[in-house]
Amino acid sequence: MVLVLVLSVAVFAACNPDSPEMPVRHPEIDQETYLTKSQEIYDAQLGEFKTAYAKALAAENVSERFALMAIAEAKLLESGVFLPATAQGGNYAISKAAPGTITSVLWGNDSDRFHNVIVATELIKATDRSAMKAEWSKMKSAGKLGAEYESYVKSYLTEKGYSIKRTYDIGYVSDPQTWDALATSNSEDSEAIVNTYDSLLEYDALNNLQPALAQSYDVSEDGLTYTFHLREGLTWVNSQGKKVADLKADDFVAGFQHMLDAEGGLEYLVQGVIKNAAEYCEGKATFAEVGVKATDERTVVYTLEQPANYFLTMLGYNIFAPMSRSYYESKGGKFGADFNAAAEDYKYGKTKDDIAYCGPYTVESYAKESEVVFTKNESYWNKDGINVDKITWHYNDNSVATKAYDDVMSGVLDGTGLNSAALQKAKQSTVFDTYHYVSTPNATSFVNFVNLNRTYYANMNDETALVSPKTLEQAQKTTKAVQNVHFRRALAMGLDRVTYNAQTVGAELAPVSLINSYTPGNFVSLTEDVTVDINGKATEFKKGTFYGQILQAQIDADGVKIKVWDPKADDGAGGSTGYDGWYNAENAKAELEIAISELAKEGVEVSASNPVHIDLPYNSASSVYTNRATAYKQSIEKSLEGKVIVNLVAAAKQDQWLYAGYRITAGYQANYDIYDLAGWGPDYGDPSSYLDTIAEGGYMLKCLGIF
Repeated sequence: MVLVLVLSVAVFAACNPDSPEMPVRHPEIDQETYLTKSQEIYDAQLGEFKTAYAKALAAENVSERFALMAIAEAKLLESGVFLPATAQGGNYAISKAAPGTITSVLWGNDSDRFHNVIVATELIKATDRSAMKAEWSKMKSAGKLGAEYESYVKSYLTEKGYSIKRTYDIGYVSDPQTWDALATSNSEDSEAIVNTYDSLLEYDALNNLQPALAQSYDVSEDGLTYTFHLREGLTWVNSQGKKVADLKADDFVAGFQHMLDAEGGLEYLVQGVIKNAAEYCEGKATFAEVGVKATDERTVVYTLEQPANYFLTMLGYNIFAPMSRSYYESKGGKFGADFNAAAEDYKYGKTKDDIAYCGPYTVESYAKESEVVFTKNESYWNKDGINVDKITWHYNDNSVATKAYDDVMSGVLDGTGLNSAALQKAKQSTVFDTYHYVSTPNATSFVNFVNLNRTYYANMNDETALVSPKTLEQAQKTTKAVQNVHFRRALAMGLDRVTYNAQTVGAELAPVSLINSYTPGNFVSLTEDVTVDINGKATEFKKGTFYGQILQAQIDADGVKIKVWDPKADDGAGGSTGYDGWYNAENAKAELEIAISELAKEGVEVSASNPVHIDLPYNSASSVYTNRATAYKQSIEKSLEGKVIVNLVAAAKQDQWLYAGYRITAGYQANYDIYDLAGWGPDYGDPSSYLDTIAEGGYMLKCLGIF
């Protein structure tokens, strides 16, 4: 609380002595003081996670590492700094896109690449979709390749009377803020940019890792060196499709250095993985000492700090994207200490015309909050192997709840998920019964973040947007409260997430996409028997034990009343999704009573007549999100008997909601107490892809209002 209080009081000036003091919207920030306070808060609120995770990272055995990471995540979840909310998917949908023709791999960016999608000219019937999904499973089990499945789909659709088209029209809700693949970790950027470049390897429709820009690779016996051999004749083009350079191995070196220099939130992913990447970022090594080398024009070599069985799964993420060195330099780009994104002559990635393309598409046109058009790159190495020649994104600000559905029915879009309003409309006709399916929840974890150290009380880009209604006294009390673990647990346990989620996906599927952990419980499993310490007791977990089972064992041992693994979930296979393992009003009240007692010792009174006020921003332009925010408020206030009041802070448009939290670059810019518009999707196939985001230096710490 000290930082908020000191900063606010230092610059406060009352205009009306009869009005209550209000918190300063944008107080001045002393970076050294702020970072020191952030570290103090991190150590106090996440100290147990920090210690446990360090132990996990030090483990040399893979299965032991997984088990210790599960124990560390237990400490993270018990801290209550965020509440796992939902996965992406788990809703009703309709589509002209054939199932399984976009990879469903759980990590990286490949699931946003659309060059292999097969699209019919009309909505695909539910019965036909089920038949193709069954064949997908059969071919996957038989070890077939994605190209074989694509061939089957084309034949099946044709035999069933469908026509196949070579365009794909989809909706989008947030514009790219940059076209530089290596300077962003935001999905609003990467989902667009990933269609403009290729990686070394790529997952196919059956989730097999296949050659892309690399035609082959070798791994050293010690697992420390990965050597990739590029295809011949690879080229870079500009947005008009004109060749600007040959693609060389050195472009992967240039891309990697630029990624480290840009500090766009990606660099921490390779620290401790690629040799000397961390040292370079810390100024302790030159880039010549970093483990990325081009040994000739078609050979790129990565050297690791230690063996990482998941390394190949990292290659589908934009941290390993190539970048034309010559084109980058032509746009004012520099490397190392000379890099300056604010330089007047630096243009790289500013617009679609300021990047070079080596992927299946170039961006033909882009109009903000309107449309993005991708067209086939005629110089693409596999131009004859793609299934779609043109992709068009159509903007939707969510102000009309049924717009996406209406656009599908009018032929503008090729598919959409059905929110609660669209679902009702679809059921009024034969559309629902004929075409609906349930989209599979993926590994993206959307969570409700708690701001541990709130500093801003209006949006970072606009002091007049989403201004907190709280008084200075209320703001100070909130800061004290949210830094109490039992108060945070009370908030987490007090939310009826089924009702909350029903506002977006409808009551029928409300539990389906609910998650109960940050890392999905079945994300990894042990490959051998492992014995680890749980609260002083040597505990053995057998080969095949899922991550979530170990996570639950630690939580049970700690006596925290949440369920993150249910052996009955997923039709008896066990899992961490599809149910609400956190909500229990009685448990929430019990946690709140502990918090009230502890806060009283600090001189903070919490009662129904003197409640804690929590700000929750929401998109008031959307009836769906307005209903969801209302459900949050009603559930929390009922569960906690009016001792916590939720202020619904209305964003007049979607962009304001994004600037309250999603687009912040530092923790002090977070304009909320609770934020439910952000999450994390894994970059590679290891639990550290999630946990690193909350470790010291982690990318998502800003969402907790620190660093």
